[in-house]
Amino acid sequence: MTDIAVFQPAETPEQQEELARLAGAIWHEYWDGRLGVEQTTYMIEQFQSLDAIRRDMAENGYEYWFVRAADDNRVVGYTGGHAEPETNRYFISKIYLKAEERGKHFSSAVARFFDGVCRERGLGAMYLTVNKHNELGVRAYRANGFETIDAVVKDIGHGFVMDDYIMERPVA
Repeated sequence: MTDIAVFQPAETPEQQEELARLAGAIWHEYWDGRLGVEQTTYMIEQFQSLDAIRRDMAENGYEYWFVRAADDNRVVGYTGGHAEPETNRYFISKIYLKAEERGKHFSSAVARFFDGVCRERGLGAMYLTVNKHNELGVRAYRANGFETIDAVVKDIGHGFVMDDYIMERPVA
């Protein structure tokens, strides 16, 4: 089966800068109206900025990829995460798509991509966190075989919390 997406690692400093710009644009478009501009800006700085991306790569073994459309190589979004050998899982920290690319099955392509990553690394499952009020995300993950295994509220500082489901899927 030919997939609709290809995954380009974000390894060079220039690619990491491009990824951070993309993250900021997608986050402001999607989350400003849901979380508010102040919390969105704070979360970008903490988790999606160039410094955060480079820190996660250097200190926590994160990997990042641009999600590109297979038909014309346009960037449709990005994804990233890291292996957790101690739990035999891969933590998918980020799956974000541009507004005009949502609903085109790219999230399914990302799930298939991580299936392959997990198989290559001998991991049995993948998991992610999703905001409890992100109905689009929750629906997409459920459609791709993820099940809710827990719910958490995490203080992220500056008076903000992340109110998330933890969803997991065994490797196909």
